Amino acid sequence: MTATLTRPVSAAATSARRDTLKDGVLLAFRLVVGFLFLLHAVVPFGLAGGMDGAGAAAPAWDFSWFVGIAQGIGAVLLAVGLFTRVTGFLLSGMMAFAYFTVHAPAGWNPIWNLGEQAALYSWIFLLFVAVGAGRFSVDRLRRG
Repeated sequence: MTATLTRPVSAAATSARRDTLKDGVLLAFRLVVGFLFLLHAVVPFGLAGGMDGAGAAAPAWDFSWFVGIAQGIGAVLLAVGLFTRVTGFLLSGMMAFAYFTVHAPAGWNPIWNLGEQAALYSWIFLLFVAVGAGRFSVDRLRRG
């Protein structure tokens, strides 16, 4: 029979590793969500396929331009982790408003009324309000 020697791992070391993993996943999540939301933000300007998938832009100074600008700024702030809770709150409200004014009148089911993305983004942004940006963020650097 062979005895295996293992070095005892302290609870603090295990907790630190778990926190690093959690913050790393939160960073990746913020970057991916920010990038995907930025793609939505540039659509009114004819980028990322445009309004019709063929590069058409919204009319100049249309309301969708202002929405796109706000979404773009929010996406970048979220991705870098700056003012994350406030940004998450504003973007969550923006997506909830979009869902209830544009999609919900077409029916209760988000799959049928094409509001699934708006609903998901609203809840994702609300999650950032609750958990913040994590350790790997500009918010953390600002706090010191």
